[in-house]
Amino acid sequence: MTLFVNRLTHLDASLWCPERGLVGASWRVDAELDGELGEDGMLFDFGEVKPWIKSRIDQGPDHTLLVPSEAPGVSVQDCPEGLCLRAEAPYPFEVRGPRQAFTLLPWDAITPQRLAEHLSAELSRQPPARVEAIRLRLADEAIDGAHYTYSHGLKRHDGNCQRIAHGHRSRLHVWQNGERRPALEAEWAERLADRYLVDEADVVDGLDASFMGRLTSRYTAEQGRFALTLPRSRCVVMPTPTTVEHIAGWLAGEIARETGRTTRVQAFEGIDKGALAEARP
Repeated sequence: MTLFVNRLTHLDASLWCPERGLVGASWRVDAELDGELGEDGMLFDFGEVKPWIKSRIDQGPDHTLLVPSEAPGVSVQDCPEGLCLRAEAPYPFEVRGPRQAFTLLPWDAITPQRLAEHLSAELSRQPPARVEAIRLRLADEAIDGAHYTYSHGLKRHDGNCQRIAHGHRSRLHVWQNGERRPALEAEWAERLADRYLVDEADVVDGLDASFMGRLTSRYTAEQGRFALTLPRSRCVVMPTPTTVEHIAGWLAGEIARETGRTTRVQAFEGIDKGALAEARP
């Protein structure tokens, strides 16, 4: 007998892609669970199994940087912060942080299908009582219209958002004069696509930070010390922390300034959550 749980949880992370570089991701997690019926006529109690699966995803790949350690040009080594990841293609990149901020996978590329199979195998090794096997499916949210992926880190966050390279795949809605503006949504989604959003307070000043057109962000958070370097062209520097609240406010202000019109923005942080903000020119 098989039971299923759709939209069991969401997984937000970033991944290193040999073609695109640093990419934010948000996947819906669906699950199928095999088992034998008990005397109560049920396989198991959903109320117990659902939080069990979610807790292991939260403690594992969620809000980490997914690293294909066998990809060409990728190197991973120990460093004072914990681990140091370096890559050269499609652009030079280095990130340092505590080990729990990374999920290392011995592959040449990360795909949601392969990650789902990996997680399913791990969960099935020691399943809850009466559960014989677990199969997960990771899927992008179906989005009609503008969306973008971004990565960031929030040094003041109490939880795993403080990790310097995690991200999201997000919708973007823009209103002016009470109407949605699809052209503006598409334009700004393109500007933000596969970008790293950084608080200007975390940008390291000096010659080393700007060498060869690169930007370095560095901070210390509760989980440890973090640092990230990548081309300045791949970054969007904001005057505030990169929380979704500030992202919505920054976007509303920038669009209002450029267009000369009062603008309302709904910025999503992954799936089904986010913030609304309005600004006048």
